Amino acid sequence: MSNPFVRIVEPLDPKQPLKKFFNLSKLEDVRYARLPFSIRVLLEAAIRNCDEFLVKKEDVENILNWKVMQHKNVEVPFKPARVILQDFTGVPAVVDFAAMRDAVKKLGGDPEKINPICPADLVIDHSIQVDFNRQPDSLQKNQDLEFERNKERFEFLKWGSQAFKNLRIIPPGSGIIHQVNLEYLARVVMDQDGYYYPDSVVGTDSHTTMIDGLGVLGWGVGGIEAEAVMLGQPISMVLPEVVGYKLVGNPQPLVTSTDIVLTITKHLRQVGVVGKFVEFFGPGVAQLSIADRATIANMCPEYGATAAYFPVDDISIGYLIQTGRNEEKVMCTKRYLEAVGMLRDFKNSSQDPDFTQVVELDLHTVVPCCSGPKRPQDKVAVSDMKKDFETCLGAKQGFKGFQIAPDRHNSIVKFNFEDRDFELAHGSVVIAAITSCTNTSNPSVMLGAGLLAKKAVEAGLTVKPYIKTSLSPGSGVVTYYLRESGVMRYLSQLGFDVVGYGCMTCIGNSGPLPESVVEAITQGDLVAVGVLSGNRNFEGRVHPNTRANYLASPPLVIAYAIAGTVRIDFEKEPLGINASGKKIFLKDIWPTRNEIQAVERQFVIPGMFKEVYEKIETVNKAWNALDAPSDKLYTWNPKSTYIKSPPFFDGLTLALQTPKTIEDAYVLLSFGDSVTTDHISPAGNIARNSPAARYLTSRGLTPREFNSYGSRRGNDAVMARGTFANIRLVNKFVDKQGPQTIHFPSGEILDVFDAAERYKQAGHPLIVLAGKEYGAGSSRDWAAKGPFLLGVKAVLAESYERIHRSNLVGMGVIPLQYLPGEDAGTLGLTGRERYTIIIPEELKPQMDVQIKLNTGKTFHAIMRFDTDVELAYFHNGGILNYMIRKMAS
Repeated sequence: MSNPFVRIVEPLDPKQPLKKFFNLSKLEDVRYARLPFSIRVLLEAAIRNCDEFLVKKEDVENILNWKVMQHKNVEVPFKPARVILQDFTGVPAVVDFAAMRDAVKKLGGDPEKINPICPADLVIDHSIQVDFNRQPDSLQKNQDLEFERNKERFEFLKWGSQAFKNLRIIPPGSGIIHQVNLEYLARVVMDQDGYYYPDSVVGTDSHTTMIDGLGVLGWGVGGIEAEAVMLGQPISMVLPEVVGYKLVGNPQPLVTSTDIVLTITKHLRQVGVVGKFVEFFGPGVAQLSIADRATIANMCPEYGATAAYFPVDDISIGYLIQTGRNEEKVMCTKRYLEAVGMLRDFKNSSQDPDFTQVVELDLHTVVPCCSGPKRPQDKVAVSDMKKDFETCLGAKQGFKGFQIAPDRHNSIVKFNFEDRDFELAHGSVVIAAITSCTNTSNPSVMLGAGLLAKKAVEAGLTVKPYIKTSLSPGSGVVTYYLRESGVMRYLSQLGFDVVGYGCMTCIGNSGPLPESVVEAITQGDLVAVGVLSGNRNFEGRVHPNTRANYLASPPLVIAYAIAGTVRIDFEKEPLGINASGKKIFLKDIWPTRNEIQAVERQFVIPGMFKEVYEKIETVNKAWNALDAPSDKLYTWNPKSTYIKSPPFFDGLTLALQTPKTIEDAYVLLSFGDSVTTDHISPAGNIARNSPAARYLTSRGLTPREFNSYGSRRGNDAVMARGTFANIRLVNKFVDKQGPQTIHFPSGEILDVFDAAERYKQAGHPLIVLAGKEYGAGSSRDWAAKGPFLLGVKAVLAESYERIHRSNLVGMGVIPLQYLPGEDAGTLGLTGRERYTIIIPEELKPQMDVQIKLNTGKTFHAIMRFDTDVELAYFHNGGILNYMIRKMAS
């Protein structure tokens, strides 16, 4: 072993000398005991993987010296223990791996070298939609449609699970990626290749952070970064500041974990934690179950941190046993964590490490709340919901405004549904979804919803039939305990039948609303409402016809469904009036914490988890019946509109090409602040008048067969055409929202793809101008791949979201950043100029580069290649090209 820290390796149990670990306590360095627990995980990985090449002793010293180095923008490598993917991001990853095998073979190498080196799990959870609800067979119908739409993608993934070593696929219908990770995949401590070490994970979904609630350090990365980790490369990251979040006090009896996380989200947004770790500590943590902690960690992207870490304690150990993990392995896990000083006692303040800063929340101050109507950080106390919504109605168009004229605030539209007359108004609830791993992983809120449903039905309350109600649990365990505890039938009576096991409404797979409801909303230009137990409610995400969307706990989702509107003060107004004429208030049916805990103790048991997860890889008969090819190289079908060999490696040679100056580039698009990956990356339905629709039509498909962009992420021709195709895109070059831009040589306004094609045919390079927080939102690799295929060579922005910047680097697109105090406005840039970006022969991390305009103006910007490793990727034309050359040489 060439590792310089081999001296601290020893057996964990003298009776098992071949099972070893790096005993960090043997470092005999006083700095170790003062490190945040999250940083200790980074340190252990650096020590274990130290080879003086990818990971150096200097990196280990920098992490040990975290207290000093955290402020110095120091880069450190991190090799996670695992990678996790969902199918939307997983399909293009497997497509890239298949194409890389082809490329390695063309360069004379062994294609079977292309395999995940780091263990990877892919959970299929993003494809199912709420097409059917309120029917006894909704679940089966939705699953049948899911297979009908995605058969080709699923066959390809099944091929991948057989062709690649170290890649496990969890079939559709099993649950949501992060809940399956929490309940089944997570180890807490790895036992691999003769060594014990902390479990850690990166995932191609920004809510990978949910696993931090169990003490497994994890966060979301772009698909390109994840592929590099799968191929054995470390992530290069800035050594983060760590904000200590101290929890004290006990939650009030009516407060749920959802209320706590929405409160924390708003608080940490105000504190400012972007790019930082948050680590929870204090006696209040001991009051939270692992499910509560996981709910809080899940919404980490919404408060902007990289990770939201709860160190492992005895409650974590108890959760492993409760969820059916092997007890002998669990005890070994505890013994390891004790040996390396990573087992936490939250009531023992002498264990509190150093933090960059400390902020505090008294759990007793948390009140029931929702968040909305357009952002997860905009918390609204339930007691203020009616007043807040009515204020938003008339407020100026924005995150908290719809700009509805005062004389239209009380507009009512009558409509007919199933031969009955109803009315819709501003604030009417048309979608009510108990959805998302954020909450369905938590038995207390799910059983709370079930008990509330039981009391509501017994009190004679109902939900109006036109409201699209649904229940999409994150795992089969949820259905098991809801059924065993006797509350499932009451949920069904209110319309909350199980419609599928997947993300569904939370990611916009909410399916269609009844036509008469859509017509009424359109006719009255109504601000209709979706209420969901999810983690994101950005405008246009949940459903095109719900302009207001509120995040809420599962019991509150049901309450608002029964009320039929958010314009209700639950303290003063009844939820409804039963057949006897009695007014029923929310307080009459809200279950107490003691009621919920008693049911949870009785019905959430280890046997359930064991029974569900023992057969998870084989229980789906439709998946088992799929016929997948067995060849090691994938045979691409030229007729396929789902799976296509990407052009990323066309013309790749073993010899490196010297990076060249970008000359006379046109600006394809000019943006303001907060352009998200939802704006950039193809997502949602494929509009019938879009370039992607024209392409699919030319391939013989009808609009009914288009499916969604997400389902077609394995076809670059569709995805390139869908890049910047968001109907809410605000491009400064055109007067109205939409996916169009000016083609400057002709002066024509064209769809973005069509303009890019014209530039490409004429040999003109392109750049994009942007403001602050470019690329915020979900971690989407196509937000970098798409612009690359459009011919974008560089982006010039005021600031970047962390994952998106690294994805641009991974595709060989240059992320440029204005110098401090400068932006397009101060420099007088209109975007109509042509830009020459001088690329020097000798490149250094974060160096200034000169930009010349055809107007004669010159200015400088920072080239945001932050490390030498990122520069190596750029010299190779991207991270995947780098890996192909490495494997083929």
